[in-house]
Amino acid sequence: MMQLHFTKDALPHSVSGDFNNLNKFNEEQFVRLVEILFQFLLEPKAAEKLMQRLSDFAAENRMSAGPLKNLIKSVILVPQGAIKKNLTAVQLKEDLQTLGLHEDKAAHFSEQWEEHRATLCRLAARQMLTVNRLVDMEWKFGAQIGRPEGEFHRKPLHGIVTPPVLQLPA
Repeated sequence: MMQLHFTKDALPHSVSGDFNNLNKFNEEQFVRLVEILFQFLLEPKAAEKLMQRLSDFAAENRMSAGPLKNLIKSVILVPQGAIKKNLTAVQLKEDLQTLGLHEDKAAHFSEQWEEHRATLCRLAARQMLTVNRLVDMEWKFGAQIGRPEGEFHRKPLHGIVTPPVLQLPA
């Protein structure tokens, strides 16, 4: 079993095959694909742009867009895991080579990682804080519902029953 820095989970067998397929791209094509990938990572809500860029890339290089999109789905697992684990460029390069990517391509990918790593980690942290704020708001405002008579009753919140509010006389 492969020992990888970015994940402890077993990867589907197709992932290593996809990384071997990346080796078939010439240098110019590979650099462009990595650029497209990092544009998406830096702007994760732009999935439509990613799909359009991949379709354009496929058309320019006379290849089918479907397999290219599947390949990118596998490749994107690595930087997403690397963000979660805060990997260095050296660790990422080791993982890419373990997955079968040639040394020169792994070096280019890890250089791009090093260039964008701080921004990607900030984006991930910001996204996590936003989710946590939403959960906090739900706890503060969604846990209890007031009745016109001033009584409160408990409302289940995602299967959790909250304790009633203690009301003191005015």
